[in-house]
Amino acid sequence: MRRVALLIGLVLPLSAAGAAQEPQPAPAPAPKPVSTLQSAVAAPTRTPANVARDKYRHPEATLAFFGIKPTDTVVEIWPGGGWYTEVLAPYLTAGGGKLYAASPDWGRSGIDKLKTGNATLYGAVQIVDFPVFDGKAAEVPAGTADAVLTFRNVHNWRMGYRRDGKPDYSADAFKQMYAMLKPGGVLGIEDHRLPESADAERERTSGYIKVSTVRRLAEAAGFQFAGASEVNANPKDTADWENGVWTLPPSLGQGEKDREKYLAIGESDRMTLKFIKPR
Repeated sequence: MRRVALLIGLVLPLSAAGAAQEPQPAPAPAPKPVSTLQSAVAAPTRTPANVARDKYRHPEATLAFFGIKPTDTVVEIWPGGGWYTEVLAPYLTAGGGKLYAASPDWGRSGIDKLKTGNATLYGAVQIVDFPVFDGKAAEVPAGTADAVLTFRNVHNWRMGYRRDGKPDYSADAFKQMYAMLKPGGVLGIEDHRLPESADAERERTSGYIKVSTVRRLAEAAGFQFAGASEVNANPKDTADWENGVWTLPPSLGQGEKDREKYLAIGESDRMTLKFIKPR
């Protein structure tokens, strides 16, 4: 009996000690990896014809210059066929960010096509109106965007007419982009660059626009200039073509006339400008 009692005495303290230990918390799950700009540019979902133009458009370096983070809320103004949307969507989707595609109703077919073709990737892209053209109510909540980006569009606003017939609505466009941004938010602009020495009237017909004009429009809307990059510069482009920027690739508006010459020049010389909405 004494031996049994000794064994019980040894077991009980061990059992009590085990019961006193609190359960250990489960290890925290590893953070979900987010896409890098490099992997977004290399995404297999991009259209091969668009990838072929990376050598002219430098998407990774351009978006890095603008400081776009994968967690950002980004508004892409007039995305057209969605060339940059194909890069921004996987980048922001992986990182938990948000992408708005803002354009008039007549300019949405490219994004609609992307959403139809790959609902998993592009389904979260929110198509909204860019009301500068048609006067509708703003659909991007004011003061919510980390970045507003527009690629080769300012010249269109300078040249064009909005739905009510008003010409050159570029100043209104900058005011609306300013309203979308948070204080401290970024406005990124890439556009065809007209030499400062050129006649300003050429902005109305050539598809090129002066850096000084873009800066004037942005600063008049309240933006502060934050820097310029030459990543999209092309010194081969003289910007003096009779048929404007559409002479060069990808338009090749001259058809077969001097086609090899224009292919050798490549796409246009472009400014890449960054502005900040003051805090």
